[in-house]
Amino acid sequence: MSKTTGFEKLARSSSIYPRESLMEVKKKKGSLAIGIPVEISMQESRVSLTPDAVKILVLNGHEITVQSKAGLLAKFTDKEFSDAGARIVYSAEEVYASDVILKIEPPTSEEIELMKPNQILISAFQFGKQNGEFIQLLNKRKVTAIGYEFIQDKVGGYPIIRAMSEIAGSTVLLIAAEYLSNSFNGKGIIMGGITGVPPTKVVILGAGTVAENAARAALGLGADVRVFDNHLYKLRRIKHAIGHQIYTSTLDTVTLMEELLDADVLIGALRLEKGRVKYLITEEMVSQMKPDSLIIDLTIDQGGCIETSEMTTLDNPVYHRHGVIHYCVPNIASRVAHTASTALSNIFTPTILRAGEEGGVEAMIFGHPWFMKGVYCYRGSLTNPYIAEKFGLKFKDLDLLFAARM
Repeated sequence: MSKTTGFEKLARSSSIYPRESLMEVKKKKGSLAIGIPVEISMQESRVSLTPDAVKILVLNGHEITVQSKAGLLAKFTDKEFSDAGARIVYSAEEVYASDVILKIEPPTSEEIELMKPNQILISAFQFGKQNGEFIQLLNKRKVTAIGYEFIQDKVGGYPIIRAMSEIAGSTVLLIAAEYLSNSFNGKGIIMGGITGVPPTKVVILGAGTVAENAARAALGLGADVRVFDNHLYKLRRIKHAIGHQIYTSTLDTVTLMEELLDADVLIGALRLEKGRVKYLITEEMVSQMKPDSLIIDLTIDQGGCIETSEMTTLDNPVYHRHGVIHYCVPNIASRVAHTASTALSNIFTPTILRAGEEGGVEAMIFGHPWFMKGVYCYRGSLTNPYIAEKFGLKFKDLDLLFAARM
């Protein structure tokens, strides 16, 4: 065993002994410790923050812990995150020690078991795949859970839904083109049309952001587009936004059925209203569609708007019902994970910075009604009335809980 010399002892106690250390980042009031885990459910490829966003947050005094390979499928490496100032860890337990967990998919029951009281969870909720047990597990751990699809902006919009809807609308026509081709045992037709050949017919349910981007892409390919929605102001808006005199109609069952009889593609893009699933296309209507026509239900994460829709995965995305191809993947944006991750990060980053400036996520919740709308569980209580109604659970008004805190 070697002896330590007197000089070594002196060197260790002084600045002349070489030591490795991380660059010190000045912490400030409201500094957040944020954990980004690897996504393990439903073949999710996105990551909630990019390395560029991590760098901004670290420079503003926040601590970011990233589980190794969290950004790999979105083409962001551990080295990029480390260079940006994140701490790279190799187990979920280390990530879930953070005060705030920022992820894409809702946590699994195993992940919830790693969570601690008063921890903040920011992730998707996804009405279509959840059940009452999920809520009870979160409340048992006394977690404050925020569904990012519920968060509004200052003018009442849903920024994350809009961003992902833009991606879904732009991507859906690429999917349609794949499954109409012979390569995927489709009808063997081109999306759109050519000289002397009638164009494909695309029926879109809904006139929101998804529908706008899908309609624009379909028109660009030369397709015949029909848009249905019961909100006249949305129908006017989509015609104005596209700048094209497209066919629009209210959701009249007779007219809709006539259009479905010779539709090549049906795109479901109607968002859930007040937590209620409403099937606008019945199984009977689907059974009368042309063989090998295609249904893409983009609202499947909210329960779907077509009666024959069942959730599928990116590994096994389609099934046939009544001879009609169904594509019902909830995380369609994962097909373009790098773009989607950047879009999500662009929304999360200023929100986190704002929360830090105001003293933390809880201060953000009770300081801004638009952000409070994202909260569905708060320290052991369900606070979203629509979720409570769907699963038959009791809920507490978050405003009353806020008043009790004062």
